[in-house]
Amino acid sequence: MSLPVVAIVGRPNVGKSSLLNMVARERISIVDPRAGITRDRVAASIEHEGLHFELVDTGGVGIVDADHLEAHIEEQIRFALESAALVLLVVDVTAELTPLDQSVAALLRKLDKPVLLLANKADDPAHEAQAGVFARLGFGEPLCVSALHGRGRSDLLARIGAALSDGGATAPPPPVMKLAIVGKRNAGKSTLVNALAGCERMIVSEVPGTTRHAVDVRFTWQGREFIAIDTAGVRKKARMTDIDFYSHTRALRSIERADVVALLIDATVPVAEPDVKLAGALREAHKPVVIAINKWDLVAGQAEPSDFVEYLAAAMPGLPFAPIVFITARSGRNVPALIETALSLNAQATTRVATSPLNDALQKILERRGPSAKHGARPVRIYYAAQVSTAPPTIVFFCNDPALVTENYRRYMENRLRELLPFKEVPIRLWFRARRREAPAGQSAAGGQRAPARGGSGRGKRGAGGRAR
Repeated sequence: MSLPVVAIVGRPNVGKSSLLNMVARERISIVDPRAGITRDRVAASIEHEGLHFELVDTGGVGIVDADHLEAHIEEQIRFALESAALVLLVVDVTAELTPLDQSVAALLRKLDKPVLLLANKADDPAHEAQAGVFARLGFGEPLCVSALHGRGRSDLLARIGAALSDGGATAPPPPVMKLAIVGKRNAGKSTLVNALAGCERMIVSEVPGTTRHAVDVRFTWQGREFIAIDTAGVRKKARMTDIDFYSHTRALRSIERADVVALLIDATVPVAEPDVKLAGALREAHKPVVIAINKWDLVAGQAEPSDFVEYLAAAMPGLPFAPIVFITARSGRNVPALIETALSLNAQATTRVATSPLNDALQKILERRGPSAKHGARPVRIYYAAQVSTAPPTIVFFCNDPALVTENYRRYMENRLRELLPFKEVPIRLWFRARRREAPAGQSAAGGQRAPARGGSGRGKRGAGGRAR
């Protein structure tokens, strides 16, 4: 059962985004004094006293957009109103009743849907005396709230609960997976989200920077619930505006809360600095990544997938284990393969390996190449290993002195573990800890003394991942 939608509408700069953040108690929508920051529908799932609903922020009605996206913004507002079970009409109590307020009210009267009138920016009880004039809009006396200070939140939730009392909404099913879509500007992220959702959920435009928020979009695939997180396009730091900074911050937060990340690469333009930096950030976050080469239909006759994989390995070497999928988001071509690959990565990242096979793998690694000691240092002895967590798979190695383990050997172990364990396409986090007591003489490397070092280059094979390198 889908959640009832509560849509926030109003003219620009009345505090709609601040209201969503206040109710959600989270900084979801970007709040800025300039009009026109919100373009897409920004949603948050809200729970209040057992009632669940989706609160949706929208762009300002009647906005004059600097990038001439007015028609797209109005369409998103129309979609929100069509799906709404309740509309929150927001006005500014510190301003006069404007013709645009009246136009928005006239639009809502035609819809024949329940409307709750909110007089925002009532930061002080004295402002309530100014709210009476808005009753002329035809939706009764307004409820005075202050999104900035959280005033009126409880009353607002009580009113929403009363209006939705017959909705019967229960908690939404937990998603099978959260898939964040990241990439530089104009890579096709919103187009991909629309393909997953099966509708025009996000504004798609050739204008760079159209998407500014991180937007969660629920979609169903093969009977299972997923969440796709659309994010703003990343650009060079030197060119970022303050709005770009807020968008970038939300994109990074989306990576943190995602199960899997799809790094979208535009096949029609060269790999650039934002692509490389995003790959590095994903590696540092230890997130499973599927690299999606978008717009492949535009270059399919000019390049072979194997050639592009080879080019990508040289231009963006930070994710050698990540699988690559070639897609065309606009037509939906190969998008199911992207979902299947993401599901496989999520399964790998949440796998837990028992202690015995893990230490068998450690034994093989040490037999092939034991840890080399730093110049003048005592030999490194790794006694045994244990997996302590998943997502990312985290393995602790108990040794005589963690400081003796070199970074080169750490990378070697990670590559070999990826070959030997079911983590072939996902990052692994390795920790080294000192064991309090030395191992008794004669024990095996997995349970005590280090096995003798053997020959080996230290270069593990790269993960399967669909890469032909």
